[in-house]
Amino acid sequence: MPLIEARELVKTYTMGDQTVHALRGVSLDIAEGEFVAIMGASGSGKSTLMNILGCLDLPTAGEYRLAGESVEGMQGDQLASIRNRRIGFVFQQFNLLPRTSALENVELPMVYAGIKSEERHNKAKAALARVGLGARMDHTPAELSGGQQQRVAIARALVNNPQLILADEPTGALDSQTSEDIMKLLTELNQQGMTVVLVTHEHDVAAWARRRIVFRDGQMVEDVVQTA
Repeated sequence: MPLIEARELVKTYTMGDQTVHALRGVSLDIAEGEFVAIMGASGSGKSTLMNILGCLDLPTAGEYRLAGESVEGMQGDQLASIRNRRIGFVFQQFNLLPRTSALENVELPMVYAGIKSEERHNKAKAALARVGLGARMDHTPAELSGGQQQRVAIARALVNNPQLILADEPTGALDSQTSEDIMKLLTELNQQGMTVVLVTHEHDVAAWARRRIVFRDGQMVEDVVQTA
């Protein structure tokens, strides 16, 4: 059974007297353990798809199953639950709390999950060690480089042991060397069995993935397996 099963996903928005067709009947499967890059110009539908895959939004029509759970009919609290149990998010701008230590930032998803303080602390320490920041856990974001901040964000995404990492332009705010370091980390996580789906407009970033999907005008126009 695929981890992600999407069938004929449609997403439309009404803006004034105009209807915007963001997705036009998109179907795809992503197996557990895949590393997929989703590409496309601004307005192509790739971010809309990521929001649906991440249970941040619902399709107008079509079916979406995540790890066998049918998502499209879920209510807000059910969507929040599946996000917290199954998905780790990594964003371009890191989205860290500025006056809070790396350790406390990583603990945050476990606060929402109701995990007790000592267990939160231990899991957050382990996640930071996993991304190479065990020695920086007491530092605030302002005391960390961009690459280190993104590593904190990745540790936060990992801390609830999700099945899926969704990374939206994870290197967009980083220089080329730091971008390569972050992509190496995501590749290592994938090699350890984590499913990684990332949105990027950069071909050199997409080249790290084992599969590339390209969107144009709300439709998939390319789906290829990439070889090293």
